[in-house]
Amino acid sequence: MSRTSRPHRLSASLAAATLALTSLSAATAYAAPLDDAAPGPLMNYVINTKASPGHVRKVEDAVKHAGGTVLSSYRQFGVVVAQSTNTNFKVDVRAGRNGREVQSVGATRTAAVSEGASGLSSVDETTATPVLDPRESEQWDMVQIKADQAHNVTDGSRRVLVGVNDSGVDDTHPDLAPNFDARDSVSCIKNGVPDQTPGIWRPTTSPHGTHVAGTIAAARNGVGIVGVAPGVRIASVKVVNDDGFIYPEYSICGIVWAAEHHMAVTNHSYFIDPFQFWCKDNGDQGAVQEAVRRAYAWAADRGTLSVAAAGNSNYDLSNKTTDTTSPNDSTPVARTIDNNCLDMPTELPGVITVASTTQTRAKSSFSNFGLHKIDVAAPGSSILSTLPGGGYGLMSGTSMASPHVTGIAALLKSTHPSWGPRELERALQREADDTACPTTPDARCTGTTANNAFYGEGIADALDAVHR
Repeated sequence: MSRTSRPHRLSASLAAATLALTSLSAATAYAAPLDDAAPGPLMNYVINTKASPGHVRKVEDAVKHAGGTVLSSYRQFGVVVAQSTNTNFKVDVRAGRNGREVQSVGATRTAAVSEGASGLSSVDETTATPVLDPRESEQWDMVQIKADQAHNVTDGSRRVLVGVNDSGVDDTHPDLAPNFDARDSVSCIKNGVPDQTPGIWRPTTSPHGTHVAGTIAAARNGVGIVGVAPGVRIASVKVVNDDGFIYPEYSICGIVWAAEHHMAVTNHSYFIDPFQFWCKDNGDQGAVQEAVRRAYAWAADRGTLSVAAAGNSNYDLSNKTTDTTSPNDSTPVARTIDNNCLDMPTELPGVITVASTTQTRAKSSFSNFGLHKIDVAAPGSSILSTLPGGGYGLMSGTSMASPHVTGIAALLKSTHPSWGPRELERALQREADDTACPTTPDARCTGTTANNAFYGEGIADALDAVHR
């Protein structure tokens, strides 16, 4: 949550990993056929696949293993042109490694190629494999949710816009600038009234929103890190004021703005102040709970999925008893509460509630939990991401877990553009990796391996999600 996360600097960045293009002569440019057939005439082929960099890269790999050479790749519409002397090329490219990515394959002519062999290597690795950004190897979190593998399928679509509803985003950061949408960014911290003064969406006192934004969509640009969805666009929806508070009118303004500006997914790494839990009574809290509920339900009806942090109090959301921290903008008063009192927005209907995991896949010690309260879990302990001023650093919290799931939702929306919030929600839950309660018994972790208090439906899985 916004008031408990603290950034830490990392050591100097690692050198960028690079791949060299292998230079082979025409006589040695072809891998051996997959079977024992004698080489045949030199032929050219087109292979059709889905229009995404990941699918095209896999088809390029299939060409290599079928004894062919990639001549050209058109990732924007999913076509690879290849050359081979393998008489069984059309069969082998479908039957071998990554052959399932092939939609159709055909020879471009009936006679042998008169121009001769291309002289290219069997795979141009400078285009077949994405080059790592300098600090990508430090992002253990991306490995845990398999985002690194999902990027072989898609980096996300520019048509998908994600709202970072937070303390502001530094749109000048070199890892965020390529994906930042200033036109749809806003500040809501003046009484919940939208303000689009240029730059008003930037952070003034907190690095929190910039860190969250990097996890969602830091660009694949040879700089720093890579986000879960490095191909989508992000907008800053500033809802945290300079004192660190997120009042109900700020949050309502932010979610309405996001829906009106066609943001497919929004991330909410905060709870609405000044109450950690808003109770369903006949007074102020009940009225606020209802107003916020209506705003988020309206946004969902307009096509905006909300993803939120579960909270950092190590609290059982399914068994509420006391609250000693509210209100936090005046004098807290210890009070008895029950399950009609909601941590908002994370406990609102239709909002994806995200718990936090460590690098060992354990529940983070600070993470809230609760059977049938947590939807999914994601990495949130010591997460490397962007900081204002062009920097990078580690932060911890369910605030850091939530943007991983937001990024996966953005990838899902990229591969299934017709899906609305409910379809995205079901896919996130269904494709999460079932994760059992700790082997050392912990009475707080109730439920089953398929759905329990610590992990919900499991640890979010980007690869399974985009393969749907």
